Amino acid sequence: MTQWEAPNKPAELTENRLVEAILDGTFAINSTLPPERELAEQLGVTRPTLREALQRLSRDGWLEIRQGKPTRVRDFWREGNLTILGTVARFPQYLPTDFVKHLLQIRLLLAPEYTRLAVQNAKESVLQFLDRRIELDDNKEVFVDYDMNLHILCTQLSGNPVFTLIFNGFIDLYRTMGALYFSIPASRESSRNYYTALATAASSGNLDDVESVVRSTMNESITLWQKAENIRLGE
Repeated sequence: MTQWEAPNKPAELTENRLVEAILDGTFAINSTLPPERELAEQLGVTRPTLREALQRLSRDGWLEIRQGKPTRVRDFWREGNLTILGTVARFPQYLPTDFVKHLLQIRLLLAPEYTRLAVQNAKESVLQFLDRRIELDDNKEVFVDYDMNLHILCTQLSGNPVFTLIFNGFIDLYRTMGALYFSIPASRESSRNYYTALATAASSGNLDDVESVVRSTMNESITLWQKAENIRLGE
């Protein structure tokens, strides 16, 4: 029997509309939202639906609901949390210029550790996945999928679920930006070399070498991303 995906609830749609309005500046940081009745009419929803959406956005750090006062749009870059980070990643058209670069810098800090732990805990599973590198077709979609799943696997095998939760928050953005990154032959070549070097280091069981290989490649990816971004911008 076919399982159909349930449609978004009105409160979820309202929540997404409000997030987009915050990100595009319709409701600027530190501004106040219109009165509830007026805002509900603008969004075309009932006031109970609006209240539910506002409560969710308050819980996640987008809004500050103040008793007897207008609802304030928080400075989410300063007052936000990982929930906001994952939500922002779903709206790439509104991302700051250096957002992906900043994410890659965070990956540079995290990837050496979760990959080291993955090899330490389940070396054979990592090597089994890396064996598939030989079959990779030379196209961006294949590389995006393989690279993303390698990172996910290593976060899972690390034994620290927080790594996986962080990475899962950016899967949609990873696919979008990864397609741009891997459109450059140099990026695909760099990753092929990385998979081979990582397989060699993991096979030897030298965890320091594993960490060094990952750190070097993650650092190189920041430079390659900048090249891909410059091409996209026509620079």
